[in-house]
Amino acid sequence: MAVQSEECQQQPLFAAHQNGYHTYRIPALVVSGRGTILAFCEGRKYGPGDTGEIHLLLRRSFDNGRTWQGAQVVVSEKDTTCGNPCPVVDRRTGTILLAFCKNPRIEGTTDAIAEGKGSRTVWITRSGDDGASWSAPDEITAHVRNADERWTWYATGPGHGIQLRSGRLIVPCDHIVAVNLRADDPNYGHVIYSDDGGKSWNLGGTVPQDGNNENQVVETADGAIYMNSRNVKEVGLRACAWSRDGGLTFGARQVVPGLIEPTLWSGCQASLVRYSLASPQGRNRVLFANPACKENERKNMTVRLSYDECRAWNAGRALHAGPAAYSDLAVAPDMDILCLYERGEKHPYQTLTLARFNLEWLTAGQDGLGR
Repeated sequence: MAVQSEECQQQPLFAAHQNGYHTYRIPALVVSGRGTILAFCEGRKYGPGDTGEIHLLLRRSFDNGRTWQGAQVVVSEKDTTCGNPCPVVDRRTGTILLAFCKNPRIEGTTDAIAEGKGSRTVWITRSGDDGASWSAPDEITAHVRNADERWTWYATGPGHGIQLRSGRLIVPCDHIVAVNLRADDPNYGHVIYSDDGGKSWNLGGTVPQDGNNENQVVETADGAIYMNSRNVKEVGLRACAWSRDGGLTFGARQVVPGLIEPTLWSGCQASLVRYSLASPQGRNRVLFANPACKENERKNMTVRLSYDECRAWNAGRALHAGPAAYSDLAVAPDMDILCLYERGEKHPYQTLTLARFNLEWLTAGQDGLGR
């Protein structure tokens, strides 16, 4: 049953210091062709950092996100970071593909990889049974990086990938090109794609200017790809870029003045998903969520709507005014909206909480644009 119009129901799916993990971070959501909701995250085994032993975990829901099965381990490896989950569903076959990255556990922060002290590889695991079981991961690194440049940092997502109406699978990524082997080397947004249901993967287009990080994508009504990105150059405002050829190339990056993000740590990841198309669902709508706070802290998780294919965004509605950080959005089969996000009272990394609400709740008292 869908939630009532006045409700926004929220429940923690993962809580720090429970079930053998120090911290849970980096949410990712997809809906299978059978309607199963899959909620992925990183289980950080021994500490909160990005570079320790990290496992990829999954919980599943069969009733539109109301109740959830227990957590299962999808990928784990001793003394290894298995992170940046980015799932995508092939609607033609029902296969769920999970792209992720690996590196040996290192001391310090992710900056160490940009400084040449570690190596990142790219992998894919697959499920043909709605996430109940997963294949042994295949490494695809050689196919999805530019051999003519030295890429140090590499990240899939985080968040989810998409399938274009053509059937092409797209996973948004970012990378750092080694110039001085420093954390402030140029950071670029790019995509990888598959035209054969995820059996093989190719490097797609890169945004030609640096500054885009932790990207999400959506296909617009006219068949373009809109990429929305954490902005590590014009800190405090989101960035974007467009592709008109199925992700093979991207145009120039642009700053999005209407979308603010924290100045802390040069911004924060955000999430993006299509809610509806004018045909057959009456109106074009795209959803966006991030900690909408142009301050030196991550807080105020807010969900917004665009009615003009990502060119403008409404004021939105906050899910949580307090500490909040990474998120991912999905639309359940009953058209309820799901947002899995990092949330806490003292800091953002205390829980991964699932918010479930509908369009009426999101647009109540909004800007007169209606639903």
